[in-house]
Parts: sequence; structure tokens; C-alpha cells
Amino acid sequence: MSQILYKQIQEFYDASSSLWEQIWGEHMHHGYYGVDGKQVKERRQAQIDLIEELLKWADVKGAKNILDVGCGIGGSSLYLAEKFGANATGITLSPVQAARATERSLAMNLSQKTRFMVANAQEMPFENNSFDLVWSLESGEHMPDKTKFLQECDRVLKPGGTLIMVTWCHRNTDKSPLTTDEQKHLEDIYRVYCLPYVISLAEYEAIAWQLPLNNIRTADWSTAVAPFWNVVIDSAFTPQAFIGLLMAGWTTIQGALSLGLMRRGYETGLVRFGLLRGTKSSRSQE
Repeated sequence: MSQILYKQIQEFYDASSSLWEQIWGEHMHHGYYGVDGKQVKERRQAQIDLIEELLKWADVKGAKNILDVGCGIGGSSLYLAEKFGANATGITLSPVQAARATERSLAMNLSQKTRFMVANAQEMPFENNSFDLVWSLESGEHMPDKTKFLQECDRVLKPGGTLIMVTWCHRNTDKSPLTTDEQKHLEDIYRVYCLPYVISLAEYEAIAWQLPLNNIRTADWSTAVAPFWNVVIDSAFTPQAFIGLLMAGWTTIQGALSLGLMRRGYETGLVRFGLLRGTKSSRSQE
């Protein structure tokens, strides 16, 4: 089952990444529109602001060796490498994304500081204790085994290093389980965006507490990022985007036509934007 999912994810991003870059730029993630979600700003600036706000929230002021899990075409990897003067490694299931990220690193004169490769985030080809910052921005939702994913992130993290994971979640279910309509809504999102399932932020936190992580913090930034989908929808149906969609194929077209699923998910409170950070115990040497 996982291999079928991995193939679907690869094909989805192989087909759609060039269009995303053409229409929306190099950052394949939400933007940040202020705590109340009411700041008006250009979309790309909102995406950069999200990176900066995440670093501030996680109290990360520098890094030497960064892993970007689910790197897309290198947006975060290149930004962080340049910001911190760090070495950055990005992994993705998409050969198209890895190749484009490498091209972009050359154009930005960062090829000596960055590398991009095709790799499975649940079986990473890195030694234990390799990175002082593990960065996962909107990739956890694709993972078929959330526990194994976080275990792998912890494994490759150096003692004293920081994990920042940001991912799509569903609402907490401690007070009321998901309704039949909510489950159907989520299943529609899963089908369109090649997701196995999502879990609540509380469930991610419970997994994190089973790992040798200290200083665990979580936050829900759904309000701050929800306006992003209105911006994307407005830009998805321009003549330029329409031509690109036709060239990209049915999977990408279906994704564009289903953007409203995410917007409605935020409006109803079903879809949540969850943050988790932790610092690996300095006594952990496994």
C-alpha cells in the first residue's frame, strides 16, 4: 500500500511542481497573514514570513547542518542555507523536484552548501545524529506512518538539535469524534492531494512525548494561514494558469478544481495547521 502511495505522490509532484513554480513561485507551502489572519500582503512575502515566524516561534537562531524533509523545489532549503550560512539537504519523492531544486541552487550560487535527493522520509539514508535542525514544512500529511516518520526525524537529529514539524491536521477529537460528513470531506482531500490520512495535533504531540525530545511545544496557526487558500484560488484561474493546468494533466487539474476543499475545511474548523517543535535530549546517543 505504501509503495502505491509513494508512486502517487511522486507522480503528483512530478506533474504539478513546474506549474506551481510558474504561477506561485518556489515556496510550496502556506503563507502567514498575522496572528488574526488579517494582514494584507503579497503571497510570496507571506510564505517567507511563515518561515521567519516559525524560526522565531521555535527559538532557532542558527544552524550548521539542516535537513529539509519534503523539500519541494528547494524553497525552504535554499532560504535557510542562505540565511544561516548552513549546509542544507533536501529530500523528496519527486525526481523532478530534486532536479529543479538542484538547478535553483546553482543559479543562487548555493550548490556547494546544498544537496537535493530522492529519498523516503520514513527510511532516510542518513546516519544517526546527522543534523542540528530537522525541518518538515507540510510533508507530514503525506506520511503513511506518522509515528515512524517522527522516529526517523528524531533518529537523524543531533543531540541538542531542534525538530520543527508543521503539518495539516484535523481538529482535535477529544470532545467529539469526527462526523460522517467530516470524514467524507477529509477523504475527498486525501484523494486529491495523495494523502493517506491526517491526525490531530494532540495525537502528534502524544507521539513526540514518546521520543527523546525535550522542550516540546505545539501551536495551532490555522487562523494565521487560512487566507492563503483564497489567494491561491484567485490566482489559479487566470489565463496563464489555465493553460498551465491543461499542459500539466488531469491530476493537477483535479487538484486545482478542489482548492475549495481546503478553504472550506478551514472555514468549518475541520482542517487545522499544526506546529510541533522539540529539542533532542543531549543524553540521547542512539
